[in-house]
Amino acid sequence: MKNIAAIAATVAGALLTASAQAAGYPSKPVRVIVPYVAGGAADITARVIAQKMSASMGAAFVVENKPGANGMIGTDYVAKAAPDGYTLLLDASGPLVVNPSLYRKTPYDPVADLAPISQITSYQYVLVVPQQSPIHSVDDLIAAARVKPGQLSYGSAGVGAGGHLAGELLSVMTQTQLTHIPYKGNAQALTDVLGGQLSFTFDTVVTATPHLRSGKLRGYAVSGPRRAEALPDIPTMEELGYRDFVVTQFQGLLAPAGTDPEIIARLHEEVVRAARLPDVVQKLQTEGGNEIVAGTPQEFASQIQEDLLRYRKLIADARVQAE
Repeated sequence: MKNIAAIAATVAGALLTASAQAAGYPSKPVRVIVPYVAGGAADITARVIAQKMSASMGAAFVVENKPGANGMIGTDYVAKAAPDGYTLLLDASGPLVVNPSLYRKTPYDPVADLAPISQITSYQYVLVVPQQSPIHSVDDLIAAARVKPGQLSYGSAGVGAGGHLAGELLSVMTQTQLTHIPYKGNAQALTDVLGGQLSFTFDTVVTATPHLRSGKLRGYAVSGPRRAEALPDIPTMEELGYRDFVVTQFQGLLAPAGTDPEIIARLHEEVVRAARLPDVVQKLQTEGGNEIVAGTPQEFASQIQEDLLRYRKLIADARVQAE
Protein backbone atom coordinates (compact mmCIF):
# COMPACT_ATOMS: atom_id res chain seq x y z
CA MET A 1 0.00 0.00 0.00
CA LYS A 2 2.88 2.34 0.82
CA ASN A 3 4.35 1.69 -2.64
CA ILE A 4 1.03 2.46 -4.31
CA ALA A 5 0.71 5.67 -2.30
CA ALA A 6 4.25 6.67 -3.21
CA ILE A 7 3.61 6.04 -6.93
CA ALA A 8 0.35 8.02 -6.78
CA ALA A 9 2.13 10.91 -5.09
CA THR A 10 4.87 10.88 -7.72
CA VAL A 11 2.34 10.89 -10.56
CA ALA A 12 0.33 13.67 -8.93
CA GLY A 13 3.48 15.70 -8.42
CA ALA A 14 4.48 15.25 -12.05
CA LEU A 15 1.03 16.34 -13.22
CA LEU A 16 1.15 19.43 -11.02
CA THR A 17 4.63 20.28 -12.33
CA ALA A 18 3.48 19.85 -15.94
CA SER A 19 0.40 21.96 -15.27
CA ALA A 20 2.52 24.69 -13.71
CA GLN A 21 4.89 24.63 -16.70
CA ALA A 22 1.97 24.93 -19.10
CA ALA A 23 0.46 27.80 -17.10
CA GLY A 24 3.71 29.78 -17.27
CA TYR A 25 4.54 28.88 -20.87
CA PRO A 26 6.49 30.33 -22.56
CA SER A 27 8.92 31.70 -19.97
CA LYS A 28 11.97 31.79 -22.27
CA PRO A 29 12.72 31.89 -26.02
CA VAL A 30 11.25 29.12 -28.18
CA ARG A 31 13.35 27.64 -30.99
CA VAL A 32 11.55 26.90 -34.26
CA ILE A 33 13.65 24.48 -36.29
CA VAL A 34 13.34 24.57 -40.08
CA PRO A 35 15.02 21.55 -41.74
CA TYR A 36 15.81 23.54 -44.89
CA VAL A 37 18.10 26.38 -45.93
CA ALA A 38 17.13 29.97 -45.26
CA GLY A 39 15.00 31.69 -47.87
CA GLY A 40 12.94 28.70 -48.97
CA ALA A 41 9.18 28.28 -48.71
CA ALA A 42 9.19 26.61 -45.27
CA ASP A 43 11.67 29.16 -43.93
CA ILE A 44 9.49 32.06 -45.10
CA THR A 45 6.41 30.51 -43.48
CA ALA A 46 8.32 29.90 -40.24
CA ARG A 47 9.57 33.47 -40.00
CA VAL A 48 6.18 35.01 -40.76
CA ILE A 49 4.41 32.87 -38.15
CA ALA A 50 7.22 33.14 -35.57
CA GLN A 51 7.14 36.92 -35.73
CA LYS A 52 3.42 36.98 -34.95
CA MET A 53 3.72 34.40 -32.15
CA SER A 54 6.58 36.35 -30.56
CA ALA A 55 4.36 39.41 -30.41
CA SER A 56 1.29 37.63 -29.05
CA MET A 57 2.92 35.20 -26.59
CA GLY A 58 5.41 37.54 -24.95
CA ALA A 59 8.51 35.45 -25.71
CA ALA A 60 10.82 35.26 -28.70
CA PHE A 61 10.16 32.52 -31.26
CA VAL A 62 13.56 32.16 -32.90
CA VAL A 63 13.86 30.40 -36.28
CA GLU A 64 16.91 28.15 -36.74
CA ASN A 65 17.78 26.42 -40.01
CA LYS A 66 19.12 22.86 -39.78
CA PRO A 67 19.17 21.60 -43.39
CA GLY A 68 20.52 18.35 -44.76
CA ALA A 69 19.57 14.82 -45.83
CA ASN A 70 16.34 15.94 -47.52
CA GLY A 71 15.15 17.58 -44.33
CA MET A 72 15.82 14.58 -42.10
CA ILE A 73 18.58 16.19 -39.98
CA GLY A 74 16.42 19.00 -38.63
CA THR A 75 13.36 16.78 -38.29
CA ASP A 76 15.29 14.18 -36.31
CA TYR A 77 16.76 16.91 -34.11
CA VAL A 78 13.31 17.98 -32.96
CA ALA A 79 12.03 14.40 -32.69
CA LYS A 80 14.77 13.74 -30.11
CA ALA A 81 14.47 17.10 -28.29
CA ALA A 82 13.03 17.55 -24.81
CA PRO A 83 9.20 17.65 -25.00
CA ASP A 84 8.95 20.91 -23.06
CA GLY A 85 7.54 23.19 -25.77
CA TYR A 86 10.79 25.09 -26.29
CA THR A 87 11.94 23.26 -29.41
CA LEU A 88 9.41 23.15 -32.26
CA LEU A 89 9.53 22.06 -35.90
CA LEU A 90 8.21 23.93 -38.93
CA ASP A 91 8.22 21.09 -41.43
CA ALA A 92 6.88 20.19 -44.87
CA SER A 93 5.61 17.03 -46.53
CA GLY A 94 9.02 15.76 -47.62
CA PRO A 95 10.54 14.75 -44.28
CA LEU A 96 7.24 13.70 -42.75
CA VAL A 97 5.50 11.65 -45.45
CA VAL A 98 7.76 11.32 -48.50
CA ASN A 99 11.08 10.33 -46.90
CA PRO A 100 9.53 7.55 -44.75
CA SER A 101 7.99 6.20 -47.97
CA LEU A 102 11.13 6.63 -50.06
CA TYR A 103 13.90 5.49 -47.75
CA ARG A 104 14.18 2.05 -46.19
CA LYS A 105 14.69 3.64 -42.79
CA THR A 106 14.53 7.15 -41.35
CA PRO A 107 16.05 8.10 -37.97
CA TYR A 108 12.63 9.15 -36.67
CA ASP A 109 9.03 7.96 -36.85
CA PRO A 110 6.88 10.87 -38.10
CA VAL A 111 3.84 9.55 -36.23
CA ALA A 112 5.31 8.22 -32.97
CA ASP A 113 8.07 10.81 -32.42
CA LEU A 114 6.27 14.07 -33.21
CA ALA A 115 3.12 15.78 -31.95
CA PRO A 116 1.21 17.79 -34.59
CA ILE A 117 0.20 21.30 -33.56
CA SER A 118 -1.34 22.64 -36.75
CA GLN A 119 -1.03 22.34 -40.48
CA ILE A 120 -0.47 25.91 -41.66
CA THR A 121 -0.55 25.78 -45.44
CA SER A 122 -1.12 23.52 -48.40
CA TYR A 123 0.28 24.10 -51.87
CA GLN A 124 -0.01 22.45 -55.25
CA TYR A 125 1.69 22.29 -58.63
CA VAL A 126 0.84 23.35 -62.15
CA LEU A 127 1.74 21.39 -65.29
CA VAL A 128 3.52 23.81 -67.63
CA VAL A 129 5.20 23.61 -71.03
CA PRO A 130 7.44 26.17 -72.78
CA GLN A 131 5.87 28.79 -75.01
CA GLN A 132 7.20 27.15 -78.18
CA SER A 133 5.97 23.64 -77.29
CA PRO A 134 3.83 21.71 -79.81
CA ILE A 135 1.89 20.30 -76.83
CA HIS A 136 -1.42 22.14 -76.33
CA SER A 137 -3.16 20.11 -73.61
CA VAL A 138 -2.64 17.32 -71.10
CA ASP A 139 -4.19 14.90 -73.61
CA ASP A 140 -1.65 16.10 -76.21
CA LEU A 141 1.16 15.39 -73.77
CA ILE A 142 -0.09 11.87 -73.08
CA ALA A 143 -0.56 11.18 -76.80
CA ALA A 144 3.00 12.33 -77.50
CA ALA A 145 4.33 10.16 -74.67
CA ARG A 146 2.63 7.12 -76.17
CA VAL A 147 4.07 7.78 -79.61
CA LYS A 148 7.58 8.40 -78.24
CA PRO A 149 8.04 6.40 -75.01
CA GLY A 150 10.69 7.93 -72.76
CA GLN A 151 11.38 10.90 -75.02
CA LEU A 152 9.30 13.43 -73.09
CA SER A 153 11.36 14.77 -70.19
CA TYR A 154 10.33 16.69 -67.13
CA GLY A 155 12.34 18.20 -64.29
CA SER A 156 11.88 18.60 -60.57
CA ALA A 157 13.72 19.71 -57.45
CA GLY A 158 14.97 16.14 -56.97
CA VAL A 159 13.91 12.56 -56.35
CA GLY A 160 10.87 12.55 -54.10
CA ALA A 161 10.07 16.23 -54.65
CA GLY A 162 6.42 17.11 -55.22
CA GLY A 163 6.96 17.85 -58.91
CA HIS A 164 8.70 14.50 -59.36
CA LEU A 165 5.89 12.59 -57.65
CA ALA A 166 3.27 14.42 -59.75
CA GLY A 167 5.10 13.30 -62.90
CA GLU A 168 5.33 9.73 -61.60
CA LEU A 169 1.62 9.71 -60.79
CA LEU A 170 0.84 10.91 -64.32
CA SER A 171 3.05 8.17 -65.75
CA VAL A 172 1.43 5.46 -63.61
CA MET A 173 -2.13 6.62 -64.28
CA THR A 174 -1.66 6.84 -68.05
CA GLN A 175 0.74 3.90 -68.37
CA THR A 176 3.27 6.03 -70.22
CA GLN A 177 7.03 6.32 -69.92
CA LEU A 178 8.18 9.82 -68.98
CA THR A 179 11.82 10.67 -68.28
CA HIS A 180 12.49 12.43 -64.98
CA ILE A 181 15.48 14.79 -64.73
CA PRO A 182 16.31 15.64 -61.10
CA TYR A 183 17.76 19.07 -60.28
CA LYS A 184 19.03 20.65 -57.08
CA GLY A 185 16.05 22.97 -56.99
CA ASN A 186 12.86 24.03 -58.76
CA ALA A 187 14.51 27.14 -60.17
CA GLN A 188 16.98 25.15 -62.29
CA ALA A 189 14.25 22.88 -63.65
CA LEU A 190 12.10 25.88 -64.51
CA THR A 191 14.99 27.54 -66.34
CA ASP A 192 15.39 24.50 -68.57
CA VAL A 193 11.66 24.35 -69.28
CA LEU A 194 11.71 28.02 -70.28
CA GLY A 195 14.66 27.28 -72.54
CA GLY A 196 12.98 24.29 -74.15
CA GLN A 197 15.46 21.73 -72.81
CA LEU A 198 12.62 19.96 -70.95
CA SER A 199 9.24 18.97 -72.37
CA PHE A 200 7.27 20.03 -69.29
CA THR A 201 7.36 20.24 -65.51
CA PHE A 202 5.03 20.35 -62.53
CA ASP A 203 6.13 23.64 -60.97
CA THR A 204 4.88 25.33 -57.82
CA VAL A 205 2.10 27.79 -58.51
CA VAL A 206 3.96 30.73 -56.97
CA THR A 207 7.05 30.37 -59.19
CA ALA A 208 5.20 29.48 -62.39
CA THR A 209 2.54 32.20 -62.24
CA PRO A 210 4.70 35.16 -63.39
CA HIS A 211 5.87 33.19 -66.45
CA LEU A 212 2.31 32.07 -67.24
CA ARG A 213 1.11 35.66 -67.11
CA SER A 214 3.96 36.86 -69.34
CA GLY A 215 3.26 34.11 -71.88
CA LYS A 216 6.65 32.42 -71.51
CA LEU A 217 4.91 29.28 -70.23
CA ARG A 218 1.56 27.65 -70.95
CA GLY A 219 -0.26 25.90 -68.12
CA TYR A 220 -2.76 23.08 -68.59
CA ALA A 221 -3.68 21.67 -65.16
CA VAL A 222 -3.08 22.01 -61.44
CA SER A 223 -2.44 19.06 -59.16
CA GLY A 224 -4.67 19.93 -56.20
CA PRO A 225 -8.30 19.08 -55.44
CA ARG A 226 -9.33 22.67 -56.24
CA ARG A 227 -8.20 25.33 -58.71
CA ALA A 228 -5.42 27.63 -57.55
CA GLU A 229 -6.54 31.09 -56.45
CA ALA A 230 -3.76 32.65 -58.54
CA LEU A 231 -4.70 30.60 -61.64
CA PRO A 232 -8.50 30.38 -61.70
CA ASP A 233 -8.66 29.60 -65.43
CA ILE A 234 -6.51 26.48 -65.20
CA PRO A 235 -8.51 23.31 -64.37
CA THR A 236 -7.52 20.56 -61.97
CA MET A 237 -6.30 17.22 -63.29
CA GLU A 238 -9.47 15.69 -61.89
CA GLU A 239 -11.61 18.12 -63.89
CA LEU A 240 -9.84 16.91 -67.02
CA GLY A 241 -10.82 13.33 -66.24
CA TYR A 242 -7.74 12.14 -64.36
CA ARG A 243 -9.62 10.80 -61.38
CA ASP A 244 -7.91 10.88 -57.96
CA PHE A 245 -4.95 12.82 -59.35
CA VAL A 246 -4.01 14.86 -56.28
CA VAL A 247 -0.47 15.89 -55.38
CA THR A 248 -0.24 18.56 -52.71
CA GLN A 249 2.36 19.41 -50.11
CA PHE A 250 1.85 20.85 -46.65
CA GLN A 251 3.71 22.98 -44.13
CA GLY A 252 2.93 22.71 -40.45
CA LEU A 253 4.13 23.13 -36.88
CA LEU A 254 4.98 20.16 -34.67
CA ALA A 255 6.53 19.45 -31.27
CA PRO A 256 8.36 16.43 -29.86
CA ALA A 257 6.02 13.63 -28.83
CA GLY A 258 5.12 13.82 -25.14
CA THR A 259 4.75 17.61 -25.07
CA ASP A 260 2.12 18.72 -22.55
CA PRO A 261 -1.32 18.79 -24.25
CA GLU A 262 -2.00 22.17 -22.66
CA ILE A 263 1.09 23.60 -24.36
CA ILE A 264 0.04 22.00 -27.66
CA ALA A 265 -3.42 23.56 -27.30
CA ARG A 266 -1.96 27.00 -26.53
CA LEU A 267 0.42 26.84 -29.50
CA HIS A 268 -2.38 25.68 -31.79
CA GLU A 269 -4.56 28.62 -30.76
CA GLU A 270 -1.75 31.08 -31.47
CA VAL A 271 -0.78 29.50 -34.81
CA VAL A 272 -4.38 29.64 -36.06
CA ARG A 273 -4.73 33.25 -34.94
CA ALA A 274 -1.47 34.21 -36.66
CA ALA A 275 -2.24 32.36 -39.90
CA ARG A 276 -5.54 34.17 -40.30
CA LEU A 277 -4.17 37.69 -39.90
CA PRO A 278 -4.71 39.70 -43.13
CA ASP A 279 -1.03 40.48 -43.67
CA VAL A 280 -0.09 36.82 -43.16
CA VAL A 281 -2.75 35.73 -45.66
CA GLN A 282 -1.37 38.33 -48.07
CA LYS A 283 2.20 37.05 -47.66
CA LEU A 284 1.60 33.30 -47.64
CA GLN A 285 -1.53 32.89 -49.76
CA THR A 286 -1.89 35.80 -52.16
CA GLU A 287 1.84 36.27 -52.79
CA GLY A 288 3.07 32.81 -51.82
CA GLY A 289 0.65 30.61 -53.71
CA ASN A 290 -0.35 28.65 -50.60
CA GLU A 291 -3.77 27.81 -49.25
CA ILE A 292 -4.10 28.73 -45.57
CA VAL A 293 -5.31 25.67 -43.66
CA ALA A 294 -4.71 26.30 -39.91
CA GLY A 295 -6.44 23.09 -38.84
CA THR A 296 -6.58 21.27 -35.51
CA PRO A 297 -3.82 18.95 -34.24
CA GLN A 298 -6.12 15.99 -34.94
CA GLU A 299 -6.75 17.12 -38.52
CA PHE A 300 -3.01 17.56 -39.10
CA ALA A 301 -2.33 14.09 -37.68
CA SER A 302 -4.95 12.64 -40.04
CA GLN A 303 -3.40 14.46 -43.00
CA ILE A 304 0.01 13.00 -42.19
CA GLN A 305 -1.45 9.48 -41.98
CA GLU A 306 -3.38 9.86 -45.25
CA ASP A 307 -0.35 11.24 -47.11
CA LEU A 308 1.87 8.45 -45.79
CA LEU A 309 -0.51 5.90 -47.30
CA ARG A 310 -0.84 7.82 -50.57
CA TYR A 311 2.89 8.33 -51.12
CA ARG A 312 3.85 4.81 -50.07
CA LYS A 313 1.51 3.44 -52.72
CA LEU A 314 2.68 5.87 -55.41
CA ILE A 315 6.38 5.31 -54.71
CA ALA A 316 5.86 1.54 -54.76
CA ASP A 317 3.75 1.62 -57.94
CA ALA A 318 6.24 3.88 -59.73
CA ARG A 319 9.25 2.00 -58.33
CA VAL A 320 10.86 5.26 -57.27
CA GLN A 321 14.24 4.76 -55.61
CA ALA A 322 16.21 7.21 -53.48
CA GLU A 323 19.42 8.50 -55.00
